[in-house]
Amino acid sequence: MKSARLNRLFGVSGNCFDVAIDHGMFNERTFLARIENMKTAIEVIAQAAPDAIQLPPGTAPMLQAIPGKHRPALVLRTDIANIYGNPLPSQLFSEMIDRAVEQGVALDAACVVVNLLMLPDQPEVYRACVRNVNSLKRECEIYGMPLMVEPLVMQDNSKGAYMVDGAIDKILPLVRQAAELGADIIKADPCDNVEEYHRVVEIAQGLPVLVRGGGRVSDQEILIRTKQLMEQGARGIVYGRNVIQHHNPGGMTRALMAIVHDKASVEQASLHIG
Repeated sequence: MKSARLNRLFGVSGNCFDVAIDHGMFNERTFLARIENMKTAIEVIAQAAPDAIQLPPGTAPMLQAIPGKHRPALVLRTDIANIYGNPLPSQLFSEMIDRAVEQGVALDAACVVVNLLMLPDQPEVYRACVRNVNSLKRECEIYGMPLMVEPLVMQDNSKGAYMVDGAIDKILPLVRQAAELGADIIKADPCDNVEEYHRVVEIAQGLPVLVRGGGRVSDQEILIRTKQLMEQGARGIVYGRNVIQHHNPGGMTRALMAIVHDKASVEQASLHIG
C-alpha cells in the first residue's frame, strides 16, 4: 500500500506541494499567526487544492472531515520538539507521538513526517531524532506507510529563533543520512546558493526531495526561488508560513501549484495571487 499512498501524495506530474499547517505542535506563540482558527485555515487551503496538507494528530480530523473525494492528502506530523525558542530551554527534547504509524493509518494519512534535527552543540537532540527515525522506519514498512524525513540544520538560536543554516556542506551529509536511515521522501532546506541544489537532489540517491519554505519572504522571492529549485531537480515543496501567513493564502497556493506542476513562469504564477 505504500505505492498507493505515494500516488495520493504526488500529482500526475510526479511532483508534490504539501502545505504545512503543523506549527501549533511546537508551543511557540509566534508560530500561530493566521492559524489561530485551524478549521478556517485548513478549509481555505483545501479549497485551493494543494496535493497535501501537513497537520498534527489533533487537527488532522478537520481535514479528513471535509466531504468529497478530492480533498488534499494528509501528511501527519509525528514528533514534538522544544528547540525553536529564543532563548532555548535549559533541557531540550524531541519526542514521538504515541504509536505514530497506527495513528497515521487511523487518520488515513498518505505519509508521516519526522524531523532529523542538528543544532549546534546539542548532540542529545540529534541522537533523539535518530532514534525517532529508526523507530518509525520498521513500523512504516509493516503498515505500508511512506516515511518523510526532515533533515534540518539549524543555526545557534542566539542569532534568532528558528534560523536554518543554508551551508550546503552541512545539508548534504544530513540529507544522505536521512536516505540511509530509510526515508521514502526527503524534506530538506534550500541551500544558500540555489543553483547548487542539484547536489542535494543527487545525494538523496533517487528519493524525491521536497524543499522547505522557511521564513516569510516577499511573493516575488518565494516564487523565483521555487522556480529555481524545481529547475534544479526538486520534486516539490513543503511551505507553511509563506502560504498561511499570506494575505491571499488560496491564491498563493494556486500560484505555487502552477510552478510545481505546470512549469509556469514566475509571471504566469503571479496572476493567481492578484
